[in-house]
Amino acid sequence: MTETVPHISVEALGVPNGFFGREGGVSTGVMASLQCGFGADDPEQAIAENRRRVADTLVPGASLSSLNQVHGTHVVTLTEPICDSPRPKADAMVTGRPGLLLGILNADCTPILFSDVQAGVVGAAHAGWKGALANIAGTTVAAMEALGAERDRIIAAVGPCIARASYEVDEGFLQRFLADDPAHERFFTAGRPGHHQFDLEAFNGARLAAAGLTRVILLGEDTYAQESRYYSYRRSTHRAEPDYGRQISVIGLPLT
Repeated sequence: MTETVPHISVEALGVPNGFFGREGGVSTGVMASLQCGFGADDPEQAIAENRRRVADTLVPGASLSSLNQVHGTHVVTLTEPICDSPRPKADAMVTGRPGLLLGILNADCTPILFSDVQAGVVGAAHAGWKGALANIAGTTVAAMEALGAERDRIIAAVGPCIARASYEVDEGFLQRFLADDPAHERFFTAGRPGHHQFDLEAFNGARLAAAGLTRVILLGEDTYAQESRYYSYRRSTHRAEPDYGRQISVIGLPLT
C-alpha cells in the first residue's frame, strides 16, 4: 500500500521532487513522525518505512539514496543506488539515470535541489554554513555540467532551513565570513551584544547566483520556528532533548 506523505514540490524543477517535513511517518516520541536519518536514535524498521513512503510518494518503485553528510564539498555522481551502509562521505549527489532518487537530510542546514530537464540531469546538496561557505553549490553545478547539464539551464530550489530570525551567531562566526569576502556582511544583521543573525537561506541563494544560475527559488521555510512541520537540531539542543530527527529532501528523474 502506498502512503502519500505531505511535502512541498517545486513545479519549476520539472521532475519529481519533494521537500518533506516531519509529518506522515511512523516514528514516535521526539522522532515523530517522518524521521529519515540513519544517525538518529530511531528503530531501523521505522526509518526504512519512512523512506519507503517518501520514495513511493514521488516515484513508486524508485531507489532512494542518501549520504553520510560531513559538511564538506565532495560530490558523488550516481549511476547505481547507494547502499544504506556504508554510505559515502559527501554532501551532494548528481545523476542522469532515471529511477534514482537523491535524498538530502537536514535539521536546520539547507537542502538544495537542482535540475536541468533538457539534459536529463538532477542534483541534490546539503549546505550548512560550512558547506555553503566552501561553495558546495558551485561544486554541485560543476558535477552536473560533467554529465551534460548547462548552468544557464539549471534551476535550483533552496528548501526548509533555519531562518535569519532564528539563527543567532557570535562575532567569531561573522568574522569567518568577512575574511572570505567583506561583502558577506549583507547576510548578517545586528542581534544582542556580541551576536548577529545570519541569513543562511539568502547566502545559499547568492552562492547559486554566483555559480551562474539564473533561476533560484527560495522557499522561506524556517525549520526552527515550525515545530509541528520540521525537525530542528538547534531547537532540540536549546531544549536539551536527547536526540533530534532529520527530514529529507528528494529529487530524481522519472522511470521510463
